[in-house]
Amino acid sequence: MDFYALKDIIHGRRSVRKFTEQDVSIEDINDILDCARYAPSDTNSQTWEFVVITNKDKIKEIEQLTWDALHEKAAEAAEKGFEKEGKLLTRSFGPYATAFSDAPALIICLATPYQSKFREKIFEPIQLVNDSVWEEEGIKSSCLASQNLMLAAYAKGLGTCPMTGPVLLASEKIRKLLNISEEKQMNMVIALGYPKDVPKKLPRKEVSEITTYIQ
Repeated sequence: MDFYALKDIIHGRRSVRKFTEQDVSIEDINDILDCARYAPSDTNSQTWEFVVITNKDKIKEIEQLTWDALHEKAAEAAEKGFEKEGKLLTRSFGPYATAFSDAPALIICLATPYQSKFREKIFEPIQLVNDSVWEEEGIKSSCLASQNLMLAAYAKGLGTCPMTGPVLLASEKIRKLLNISEEKQMNMVIALGYPKDVPKKLPRKEVSEITTYIQ
């Protein structure tokens, strides 16, 4: 096992927003998802599912749903006296929320309901926590799987970009379009493809800034 090889993968991954026209093979996607499913999860609940879209028309449709929602929100902001902020929403945030438009594949990352023998036999009978906490548990594990997915993609020479914009803005319309059941939460979307260019490395906080040792 080579720590430094893994470290290079982690440090080298970038959020890619421009892709070539080259398709990503189903074999490569399955390899990447095989890595995603080995993420840790609460009591091995594996609260993740993935919807993989390679149909370019569907991807464009999701892009349009996101833009439509952006313009609706901007109009609502203008009516409330926040016209400037509404324009910034579409002009500044819009391109980030729709940076999957030319990706050959788009992955919808879902969080499924948390179920386990502990919840059934212990947590639920004693009402350990509110039901909303179990939704959070599913999202946490789904996020871990998504990180595995993106690192595996980078190791294969592919680029990814995780986005929550479409989920924040148009989740219900996307749910209906893709026939995603109500009990599954949309966590994020990940654009996947071959990078057209490699974004520069962004500054990161030093380890000393984010760590507290208690000895």
